[in-house]
Amino acid sequence: DEATDPSISEENWECIQRFCAQVNAAAEGPLLALRLLAHKIQSPQEGEALHALTVLETCVNNCGDRFHSEMAKFRFLNELIKVLSPKYYGIWSSEKVKSRVTELIFSWTVWFPQEVKIQDAYQMLKKQGIVKGDPKLPEDKILPPPSPRPQNSVFDTDEEKSKLLARLLRSSHPEDLQAANRLIQSVVKEEQEKSAQVSQRVNTIREVSENVRRMDELLENYRRHELSPAEQETLQALLQRCERLRPLLFRLASEAVADEEALAEILQASDELSRALGQCRQVVASQ
Repeated sequence: DEATDPSISEENWECIQRFCAQVNAAAEGPLLALRLLAHKIQSPQEGEALHALTVLETCVNNCGDRFHSEMAKFRFLNELIKVLSPKYYGIWSSEKVKSRVTELIFSWTVWFPQEVKIQDAYQMLKKQGIVKGDPKLPEDKILPPPSPRPQNSVFDTDEEKSKLLARLLRSSHPEDLQAANRLIQSVVKEEQEKSAQVSQRVNTIREVSENVRRMDELLENYRRHELSPAEQETLQALLQRCERLRPLLFRLASEAVADEEALAEILQASDELSRALGQCRQVVASQ
């Protein structure tokens, strides 16, 4: 509800990140998440539907194969088709919402060519004339291809745990099989927590990048002319959001000390954020 609140104009990335983390952590996460998102995407309130589509895009890019598998079923695809079909919600869904839904389904035909049901659903929309032609995806809306999931599990990289699991599974004693089950559950939980951390890091760095870009645009406007009251208000809001991002970056950096590549990305984002914040504070003070 917070992530798709129609009363807010900007995406609540903190809530979206928490939503993705919950999807990754829960056994039924993808199924339940898509059921909730379908309901929100079908909302008569344009803002709520658009926020829900942003959450969906973020989940597709950060929640892995389990989410992709559930998303590619007709059970969910049909809910998206209802938003476009004049027989269902297409008669009152806004053009902006329908355009985003069309772009999403088309992009999935590109990124997930192996998912036959997505291909079939999109071709059906074209045959029925609901989609007139392939949309041109604007560059600022194209998601990068979904991040590949690690090919090796902890059992592949931790030889001791792998041997222990093999020994427990070979045993005929019930207590050993119970221990094997507990070991598997603990490893799955560990991998889910790591996946959630990666998801939060990716989303936070993306949000920092977007905010820095917008602040730089406002600074460029300021060099040409005095900022309008609306631009000043936008700059103040960006400053407040970015100030809240700084401690989050520090925490992410402390969690990523063992991953040099991830740590470098976080520190670079932190440097960019500090630069933009410093320049914007000067502008706000002069205004």
